[in-house]
Amino acid sequence: MNIHVERPRRRGWPGRSGPVRRAPMAGGSGSAGGAGAGGRAGSRLDGLFLRRFLRLLAVLFPGWPSPSALMFLTLLGVALLEQLVIYQVGVIPSHYYEVLGSKDFSRFKTLTAVAVTLIIVNSTLKSFDKFICNMMYVNWRKSLTEYLHSCYFQGQVYYSLHVLREDIDNPDQRISQDVERFCRQLSSMASKLVISPFTLAYYTYQCFHSTGWLGPVSIFGYFIIGTMINKVLMSPIVSKLVQQEKLEGDFRFKHMQIRVNAEPAAFYRIGELQETLLSLGRKKNGNYSEAKTSWDLDGHSGEDPMPRDTAFLLERVTLSVPSSGKLLIKDLSLRISQGNSVMIVGNTGTGKTSLLRVLGGLWESTRGSIRMLTCFGPRGVVFLPQRPFFTDGSLREQVIYPLKEIYPPSGSADDERIMRFLELAGLTDLLARAGGLDEQVDWNWYDILSPGEMQRLSFARLFYLQPKYAVLDEATSALTEEVEHELYRMCLQLGMTLISVGHRPSLEKVRHGGSAPCLPQGGEVEGVSDKQRGVTKAGGPHCGWIMPL
Repeated sequence: MNIHVERPRRRGWPGRSGPVRRAPMAGGSGSAGGAGAGGRAGSRLDGLFLRRFLRLLAVLFPGWPSPSALMFLTLLGVALLEQLVIYQVGVIPSHYYEVLGSKDFSRFKTLTAVAVTLIIVNSTLKSFDKFICNMMYVNWRKSLTEYLHSCYFQGQVYYSLHVLREDIDNPDQRISQDVERFCRQLSSMASKLVISPFTLAYYTYQCFHSTGWLGPVSIFGYFIIGTMINKVLMSPIVSKLVQQEKLEGDFRFKHMQIRVNAEPAAFYRIGELQETLLSLGRKKNGNYSEAKTSWDLDGHSGEDPMPRDTAFLLERVTLSVPSSGKLLIKDLSLRISQGNSVMIVGNTGTGKTSLLRVLGGLWESTRGSIRMLTCFGPRGVVFLPQRPFFTDGSLREQVIYPLKEIYPPSGSADDERIMRFLELAGLTDLLARAGGLDEQVDWNWYDILSPGEMQRLSFARLFYLQPKYAVLDEATSALTEEVEHELYRMCLQLGMTLISVGHRPSLEKVRHGGSAPCLPQGGEVEGVSDKQRGVTKAGGPHCGWIMPL
């Protein structure tokens, strides 16, 4: 069986491959309506099905004398012997009537011994039958999986199936789950399929011998009519089962996305967002207590003794890697206030991103106090991880994420805001590629967008939310220095206070100028402003630096 990859139909995407569509598998999975991608019909018993089944049998039975062929012949012999024993067991009750009627005790003992022997032999044959079927299942699954893997990884077919093809969904499910089910079902039916022609011929002859032609015709007519009625009644259910399998694959795929993007999802507070966030934008002069929502990691309600313009307060924080205990930060005290942007620089492994994990509540500090004194989302703080997190849905849903509705509720005016922010992020062509803001697309955004485009779209999301504080973890690593400078400048113009992790010297161009001598290890920076330009060194032998922007 060869996998032929056709050139997919494009949708006018300049410079990009065709969109990934999680459409039903042709000839396999179909939609609820029973139609597959490209107008193909759903699952049906036709010539195409039979040809595909024969090609699968060629994989399961590669030749003679293969293990599958030997096991199949053994199963045939066991099944025939089992049917012979079953027939003998079936006639034993009639012999008992004769023996009991004649009161022949010696024949009774002989018949009982024969009956016990036949029952033991029948049980042994049934167990052996099941054992051979299970062995065939293991062998078939091994052969079919290895064959599919050889085709899957030949000539980057896996890339074509995931990115270029439009008619196959969830290839991983087809190779793993569907192959397992197919082999198990086929192995469980093998013994019945093997013996059915012999039993059908034998009992047809017996029925004809006893009743003439009327008996076999009536029985076969009954089965044909019953099969037709069953097909009419079960066809809608089959379509639903096919759709269920597709949804099962999509459900597992989404969980895999969460597993792969666990940290970006955690930075966006997946599972913690509530509708109360939307109400914050409906009031221009909301007080601080209204902003103290469930995203406040400090956990206090009511008034707070700290100034309202403070987002994070760290007091003598020591941080170690949870898994290894490696010391990253020691005795760091820091207060981040509105209008005082901070940049964290340092070599790889000095704990820059780890500090952001602590600020976001993903990690706990080994010692010290960490308080987040603002809410998450608009009018609060938004984390922008290096690897963006996208969900399914339209372009609008990507921009307003993690909100579920536009913010603030403004009707058509929100379209202008989104398009303006997309233009500021350099994504004017993305609107045409997506077919509009509200066009429901079914491709994977991670496959469609380049790394630079994903980071640009994250900044468009940041511009839309316009939080007071933006925590950026190398959020421009895939962009040029010119684009990076422009995006940072736009964030500052929108009134955001930036807590940024970066390597490039170009980020210092965003600073307002000035510097101060570095403090010793474990130093403190509190209330840094334009007049107090401090640089904090935090960590062990390989230190990072915290500098005001």
